[in-house]
Amino acid sequence: MTETKDRKGILLAGGHGTRLRPLTTVISKHLLPLYDKPIIFYPLSSMILAGLSEIMLITTPEEAGLYKKLLGDGSEFGIKLVYKEQAEPAGIAQALLIAEEWLDGAPSMLMLGDNILLGTSVSERLKKASDAREGATVFAHQVRDPERYGVVSFDSSGKPIEIIEKPQNPASSWIVTGVYFYDGEAPKIARGLKPSARNELEITDINHVYLEKGVLTVERLGQGYSWMDVGMPEPLLRGAELVKGLQDYSEHAIGSPLASAYQMGRIDKKTFEDGINKLGKTCLARLLRNELHKGIF
Repeated sequence: MTETKDRKGILLAGGHGTRLRPLTTVISKHLLPLYDKPIIFYPLSSMILAGLSEIMLITTPEEAGLYKKLLGDGSEFGIKLVYKEQAEPAGIAQALLIAEEWLDGAPSMLMLGDNILLGTSVSERLKKASDAREGATVFAHQVRDPERYGVVSFDSSGKPIEIIEKPQNPASSWIVTGVYFYDGEAPKIARGLKPSARNELEITDINHVYLEKGVLTVERLGQGYSWMDVGMPEPLLRGAELVKGLQDYSEHAIGSPLASAYQMGRIDKKTFEDGINKLGKTCLARLLRNELHKGIF
């Protein structure tokens, strides 16, 4: 009987953040604030909500120490967090090669560190994708500027038929977001890729392999979901405004790894309270404490 390995997470927080300079001249863009939390908290929270317990954070040699200071070994969130340095970015698919030995044949969830995914039932959608054992699952969202992303086209029955990276004339407004679920074959596929004209290993090429094999599932995020790439000033501001609005309305902490860990049963009440106390007299601490007292979880 074949052993089924638990899915592991790859959180990509490398690169130079050039689209946000001078904000990113001295600090990683993923450590910039998105309202009341560092950007990196939001994708990390999504990974915890997907049910992952082991996550590798890939970052630059210059900034690895900052992430370790912020997140530690992950025990505060009931997970095991390891770090790997990426000397120079060479495409999203490179992350699968960097993590290959650590994955050791396990299926993976790869998420970009500047992608924010929010929604009322986002945890259920992520868990469903994570529970799939074969093939790949990606999430698609409609945007106004699809030419900046990998664009996915569908046939009349809603089946994905083509993915093109940054086309000049997009065939649809649906783009593949930076949230990817792969079976254990993904690193092997990545090893067989040739660099694109941009001299990068394109994640779209990996998705195309799964598409051609007929094992790519595209989950469309429609009404009730928000996705953002906050790697530029305008979406960074809009993202902060969105989080504030949602938190004010719901009285629920959005994108908090601590809250997600408690919600998923990864930490007990005492660990949750200890984590809140570490935050001091902040707005986030008050919000989390209020959730605990109201029994929202």
